[in-house]
Amino acid sequence: MNKVTLNNGVEMPQMGYGVYQVSPAECERCVSDALKVGYRMIDTAQAYHNEEGVGNAVQKSGINRKEIFLVSKVWISNYGYEKAKVSIDESLRKLQTDYIDLMLLHQPFCDRYGAYRALEEAYKEGKLRAIGVSNFYPDHFIDIASNMEIVPAVNQVETHVFDQQIEAQKIIEEFGTHTMSWAPFAEGRNNFFTNPLLAGIGHKYGKSVAQVALRWLIQRGVIIIPKSTHIERMQQNIDIFDFELTAEDMASIATLDTGKSLFFDHHDAETAQMFMDWR
Repeated sequence: MNKVTLNNGVEMPQMGYGVYQVSPAECERCVSDALKVGYRMIDTAQAYHNEEGVGNAVQKSGINRKEIFLVSKVWISNYGYEKAKVSIDESLRKLQTDYIDLMLLHQPFCDRYGAYRALEEAYKEGKLRAIGVSNFYPDHFIDIASNMEIVPAVNQVETHVFDQQIEAQKIIEEFGTHTMSWAPFAEGRNNFFTNPLLAGIGHKYGKSVAQVALRWLIQRGVIIIPKSTHIERMQQNIDIFDFELTAEDMASIATLDTGKSLFFDHHDAETAQMFMDWR
């Protein structure tokens, strides 16, 4: 498994298992399966309502806690310094752990500055090994990275072949921050799984469209968290370290970039209102 070194020296697996949209009832089983096939990083969030399932699976796995890298995120209803502090402790309780390896702010709305101060404090107390943000566009990111004491270690943002985040990745790397992809398969949109260009590249290596897309992200230095509820696909997704895309392959995939989100624009007024309604 490839690892990346975060800007505070902490090592993080470059590939993990994401539990977004995994129901609380299924989460423990799915995470147990992911750990069985070799994943050692699990990405969850307060808003997913399945931190308990992750914690149960880790506890029952028999794997040393130090070998598992846990990621969670503070939801906007818990923003502000005091509320974020309480929510971090609640996440620790649900995950059944003394520390979380990486804690992110989930969205760039509401009192993100107060919430980030709570992350900084928990980091200094040893409750969090690294801290960062999620869904922060370059302007949001530069603002918080320039005005808070601790520069985010990670920015988790929509990143896939149709929205490649090339310039955004360059900007945050100037701060020593890593890009982490959510929706690496674009949730199947734009006929992702039958894309002829990706299928053609995959044919050369005996790999699937999904495996080619994940390998492309890995070679760009992006951290990935593909999700599947099927153990066979979990195994297929992790089986991407026995081949390498050529420069020509990488350039061909670059032509798929639309430069636009397939989900929502965090600068759009309707998107902002949607998150206000979710508080």
